[in-house]
Amino acid sequence: MVVAAATVCAAAVGIFLMVPTAVAQRYTDPDVLAPAFPTPQAVVERMLALADVKPGEMVYDLGCGDGRIVITAATKFSARAVGVEIRRDIYEATLARVASLGLADKVRIVHGDALKTDLTSADVVTLYLLTSSNERLRPVLEAQLRPGVRVVSHDFEIRGWKPEQTEKMMLQGRPHMIYAYRMGSNTGPKRK
Repeated sequence: MVVAAATVCAAAVGIFLMVPTAVAQRYTDPDVLAPAFPTPQAVVERMLALADVKPGEMVYDLGCGDGRIVITAATKFSARAVGVEIRRDIYEATLARVASLGLADKVRIVHGDALKTDLTSADVVTLYLLTSSNERLRPVLEAQLRPGVRVVSHDFEIRGWKPEQTEKMMLQGRPHMIYAYRMGSNTGPKRK
C-alpha cells in the first residue's frame, strides 16, 4: 500500500511539473500572447548570455511581465532595454519597479501589443510566449529585424527557424529550454 501511495504521489508531482507548459499551450485569450508566468532568474541570465548581450545594446522583451529580463539586461549586461506588456496592471507595477530601482534612464516599459511594436532598433529580442504566439510574431520579426539581431525564446521554439543554439536547464526539477536564433540564414527572409 505504501508503494502504491508513493507511486500515485510521484505521478501527481510529475503532472504538476508539466502543467505550466501544457496549460500555456492551451491558453486561448486572443488579446494576450501568453499567460503571466515569470521566467526564473537563472534562465533570464542564461538567455541574455546566450544572446551575447553587449554594453549599450538594445534589448526588447516582448511580454515583459515583472520586468526581470529588461532589468537584468540593464544591471548585469549594461544594456538599454524596452519591455512591452499588454496587461495594464502588470505594466503599471513593472513601470513602478523600474522607477524604484532608478533605472528609468536605461529601461523603458511600454504598455502595448507586441505584434504592433516597432522593433527596428533591437539588437536582441527575448520571448516567453507560446509556440502559437511565436508563429504570429514571426512575420513581424522577419519584417523588422536586421541581419545579426539575436532572438532568444524560453521554452517555446519559433517554428520554421533553425536555432543557432539550444540549451536545456533543470531548475527545481523542471526542464527549461532556451532557443537562441540569429537573424539571417536560418530565420526566413532577410530585411532589406
